[in-house]
Amino acid sequence: MFALLFQASKIQGLSEEERDHLLPLLRNAQWVEVVGRDAIYKEFIFKDFNQAFGFMSRVALQAEKMDHHPEWFNVYNKVQITLSTHDCGGLSQRDITLATFVDQASVL
Repeated sequence: MFALLFQASKIQGLSEEERDHLLPLLRNAQWVEVVGRDAIYKEFIFKDFNQAFGFMSRVALQAEKMDHHPEWFNVYNKVQITLSTHDCGGLSQRDITLATFVDQASVL
């Protein structure tokens, strides 16, 4: 238990310099900052439910490897994803890494 608490406390939120560099890149990829919360959001539309579910499966496998799970919502061909690192109370490098993977997984 102590190891888990210690590990969680090592996760750092993005610095102002990291935000200034990384958030514009995410905005260019159509991620938006969530109003009133230190998080990013993006909506994906697929051809049908099977494509949406395949995408979610790819993301789920990567999220599990990273031990960083998205908040998401799915109806038929639409998947809405919000990323934030609860361990640090906002955006961290984990969110950037997962957002980059999510974007790559959406075009497979």
